[in-house]
Amino acid sequence: MSAVEDLRRTVARLRAPGGCPWDIEQTHQSLAVCLIEECAELLDTIDRLDMEHMREELGDVLIQVVFHAQLAEEKGLFDLEAVAREINEKLIRRHPHVFGTGKLDTSAQVITQWEQIKATEKKNGNQPVATGVFKRQPPALPSLLNALEVYKQIHKKKLPASGLIDEARVAQLADGLTEAEAGRKLFELAAACRKAGIDPESALRRETLRVTTDVEAQAKAQA
Repeated sequence: MSAVEDLRRTVARLRAPGGCPWDIEQTHQSLAVCLIEECAELLDTIDRLDMEHMREELGDVLIQVVFHAQLAEEKGLFDLEAVAREINEKLIRRHPHVFGTGKLDTSAQVITQWEQIKATEKKNGNQPVATGVFKRQPPALPSLLNALEVYKQIHKKKLPASGLIDEARVAQLADGLTEAEAGRKLFELAAACRKAGIDPESALRRETLRVTTDVEAQAKAQA
């Protein structure tokens, strides 16, 4: 028996009658915050390249996957095997240059092909379809990642953003910018927000919403 199967059976036992009262009470919704916290702890070990603790944190994330699959299996929806099967099929489907015919030489080519295949999957109903010009993002995506994705899409899709983003200022900030310097400036800005009584997460989320809303409006006006 594999270690993954052992883990699946352990979680099932915890959820079974006579198991752990806490585990029995859990739902998909109640476990959501656990998933966020465990992912955050894993990211911390990745940033520090702490391999010993990374293994532990990967396990903590894995148990979240197993737990959610167990909850679904109890309701007759799907199980861990179905989760693994679906992601495996997706990986094979989105890597035809490895598992099929054709050849790609650069990561840029791989990303382009990945997005093309993903778009086809959405069209065929395998993925949720965006209703606007922006790609659908998870609602709980951290504000900084969301802002980065929105800015990337504006340039990738050549969306109208007149008067919304000071590109000259962005270029000035990017000139010679290093990861260390970016981290320092972001930390200082977060600290300044703290002193000013501003929630930086909310501030960036609202600014990104303003940009996306105005870009949507400009795109609609040009259509």
